[in-house]
Amino acid sequence: MDEHAAASAFQLALATQKPQFEEFFLARFLGLTFEYVNEKCVVTCELKDFMFNPQGSLHGGIIATVLDISMGHLLNHQQGPGTTLEMKTQYVKAARQGKVRCCGEFIRRGRSISFLKSTMTDEEGATIAFATATWMQLKGPTPP
Repeated sequence: MDEHAAASAFQLALATQKPQFEEFFLARFLGLTFEYVNEKCVVTCELKDFMFNPQGSLHGGIIATVLDISMGHLLNHQQGPGTTLEMKTQYVKAARQGKVRCCGEFIRRGRSISFLKSTMTDEEGATIAFATATWMQLKGPTPP
C-alpha cells in the first residue's frame, strides 16, 4: 500500500473537512467530487490502493459507502436531508484502477419516504455495483 498517499489523503481530509454535504470527512478522505445533472447526483472517485481489499480490488464497504453518499446527496439536493432506512447492494465486477462513477437517482419520491437507486460504473461504463435504498426525510434543520 502507498502509505504516503493514504496519510496524505487522511491529513487533507482532516484539514479541509466541514460538517456539511460534499465536504464531510469521508467525502474528503475518498476524494469524492459531486455533480448534479438532470435530477441525478453523480459522484466520482479516483481509486487509491488504500481503498482496496486484500485481493487488490475496491473494497465492498467503500463501494456501498459511495453508492449511499450519491443517493443521500441527491435527496438532500432535491428535498433536504434524509436518512437511509435500508439499502441493498449488489456487486457485479471488481474495480482495480482508474476512476469510478456513481449515479444516484430517484425511483419514487415521497413526502416522507423516498426510494432511490445508484449505479457504480468504471471508466468504460461497465457496472461494478448497484444499490437500491429506502430513505426517510428528516424534519427540521440539519444537525451540525
